[in-house]
Amino acid sequence: MSVRKAAMILYRCCWLAFVALVLCDAFAEPLVPYGAVFVPAAAAILIGFLMGRRSRAALARDRPAVEVGPPVTGRWVALNSPADKVPSHGTHGYGQSHAIDIVAEPEEGSRPPFRWLWPVARPNRDFPAFDAPLVAVADGTVVHASDGQRDHLSRNSGPALAYLMVLESSLRDMAGARRIVGNHVVLDLGDGVHAAYAHIRRGSLQVKAGDTVREGQVLARCGNSGNSTEPHVHFQLMDHPDLDVARGIPFTWRGVGVPGNGEAFVVEETVSSD
Repeated sequence: MSVRKAAMILYRCCWLAFVALVLCDAFAEPLVPYGAVFVPAAAAILIGFLMGRRSRAALARDRPAVEVGPPVTGRWVALNSPADKVPSHGTHGYGQSHAIDIVAEPEEGSRPPFRWLWPVARPNRDFPAFDAPLVAVADGTVVHASDGQRDHLSRNSGPALAYLMVLESSLRDMAGARRIVGNHVVLDLGDGVHAAYAHIRRGSLQVKAGDTVREGQVLARCGNSGNSTEPHVHFQLMDHPDLDVARGIPFTWRGVGVPGNGEAFVVEETVSSD
């Protein structure tokens, strides 16, 4: 087991210990003196800080951007893009340093907007990204493929977003990487490069671990599983197939580049000659 993997396990154990101590203090006989309740939380924060420092140091040794094909076709809009900041999602954890989120918007204004109060949540079918095909960005081998987690309702309102940020995301973080990314596929593209697709629709996988895939081949469909506000594609390149130890790798999409936040781009569907 690598040091980074062990640190991630210890990080989650510390948070679980903190929650357990708080619950015991609130509803049962306290197990430790009041001040000691916060020791596991402080340890988790320290571990996260030290791991973040190591990841930032690794950025200075980043390899050049790897060019791959886009993971979708049609008209999409970028969010949380590494073209605007790194780490793009505010953390280097889970190989997300250069990750990007994209949402489908076939026509401007066709995607439901964020609402502060109502509706609190929307069904996934209201979003154009839901069920859109996800394609292989290069030839490769499937390392991991899972699609058993449910697609939850959207979190694109004030109350729903608060619930996600305060409670849901914390619980998912303690449960591990697979609860954060939801249903996902990881491809080995060779030369130490792996591609990850997160938040895949439940039951939509068309590949399994060990399969060889060709660029442009449909892998699965866009969903809303895991730590997700709405149906969207989360894509990243990383140096290891295990999200707990992976570090992000810069990417550029052939014919698109790296779209910035709010930038729309169109990918034409290629017609196979087979």
